[in-house]
Amino acid sequence: MTNHLSEDEVRLKNIVKEALAEVLEERQDLFAEIVMEALEDFALVRAIQEGENSEEVSREEVMQVLRGGAP
Repeated sequence: MTNHLSEDEVRLKNIVKEALAEVLEERQDLFAEIVMEALEDFALVRAIQEGENSEEVSREEVMQVLRGGAP
């Protein structure tokens, strides 16, 4: 299936591209924050998935580790 865009759609696409490029250039801090949040979300999902496949431990074992002691 070929993608045929009307002249108005092509113009709109180009305007959106230019606006996005301008925002990325002028607000690099915002872009960096968005990327960092996405990476954190990805890492959280990965940690949850790994946790679902790991051995269960008691609350006391977790608390011992958090206090700096061996389980």
